[in-house]
Amino acid sequence: MLFSGLVAGCSPSSDDGKGGAVSGKPAVEKPSVTSKAGSAPPTAGLKPVAPGVAAAPGEVSGKTLVVTDVVLDSFDVGPDVYVRALMVDKDGNALWVGTSAGVMEIGLDGLGMRHTFTRADGLANEYVFAIGQDREGYQWFGTNAGGASRYKDGQWKTYFPMHGLADYWIYSFAQHPDGSFWIGTWAGVNRMDLDSGHMETFVSELVNEWVYAMVVDAKNRIWFGTEGGISRLDGQDWQAWTHKDGLGGENSDHLEASTNTGLGTRRRHDLGIFNAGAPTYNPNYVFSLVMESADVVWAGTWGGGVSRFDGKKWTSYTQKDGLPGNVVYSLAMDQKGRIWAGTDNGIGVFEGGKWRTVPHDKAFMNQHFYAIIATPSGEIWAGTRGKVVRIGDANAKKE
Repeated sequence: MLFSGLVAGCSPSSDDGKGGAVSGKPAVEKPSVTSKAGSAPPTAGLKPVAPGVAAAPGEVSGKTLVVTDVVLDSFDVGPDVYVRALMVDKDGNALWVGTSAGVMEIGLDGLGMRHTFTRADGLANEYVFAIGQDREGYQWFGTNAGGASRYKDGQWKTYFPMHGLADYWIYSFAQHPDGSFWIGTWAGVNRMDLDSGHMETFVSELVNEWVYAMVVDAKNRIWFGTEGGISRLDGQDWQAWTHKDGLGGENSDHLEASTNTGLGTRRRHDLGIFNAGAPTYNPNYVFSLVMESADVVWAGTWGGGVSRFDGKKWTSYTQKDGLPGNVVYSLAMDQKGRIWAGTDNGIGVFEGGKWRTVPHDKAFMNQHFYAIIATPSGEIWAGTRGKVVRIGDANAKKE
């Protein structure tokens, strides 16, 4: 697994007065120089080419696979590059891809590679675990040990703990309707005032300080998926749920569920759950969240499958119920109300009250799907090692 150099304890050479260091070409020891970001030239598009055939400059090689009623279009991003985060911007024009080697911006109008971003362009760290967008249209990138980078129109700002950020390890973002922007870290969650740049940190209010997922529901409540369960903020009131409350399914392959709210022995540079030594079952560990409705939330857990909360009780689904894998990295809901899950053993979709596995050839792509999203146009995109995958309906009529 690739891991770019750590950025720790570094002071920016300049500051914009709102807590953000403007960056351009940051070095490891001084990650805050400022300039306009370089842009990769537009390309002929991400059209798939035959496996083993080198792609033309600027293109991404890939393959199309049709299995039963599903079409999988894959686009190669590099054999040892992990796709950890996906986001479609508010305009629905671009797919942003966060990887272990930087960020890609893919135009959805023709699938052209618009830009690639690395530390040389201003990204704080090339290992990107989270992507978000705030009300002003800025793209945010949560990095592993590099803080949070913000980008718009060729300009970068990077935020570090010295600016109020809770930690250098950033794993989730959420824009609240009240205008505040939330940043989930390994040391609590920040609520940021976008106008002033001021950040407030919440730690003790959470069931666990390692915040991997956030979602805002239709009642403006914020849900936090942590390494110790789920917390919810409703106005000023906090509430929490853990495995004892029904979160996370039982896994007969592991006789003892972790009762610890954290994994305890992990070192901070072990890349979290992706560390080979991490336990394979901790139903309190919530890595993904998605809202089905104002009162119904789905949670993906580490080894405990997927759990659904209807406001009163939890219902859990594991491989015994048709879920392809019990480690659920990512969740999404499409326009038809179907729930999609990226797991350690493929992609699952929940429809008609039951789970089914999206068929794919393991020789064609890795079975670990770390990121999955549903676009406003109805497309499903997923990220795995070496590939970004678009899932389509083989029976859909082409316009």
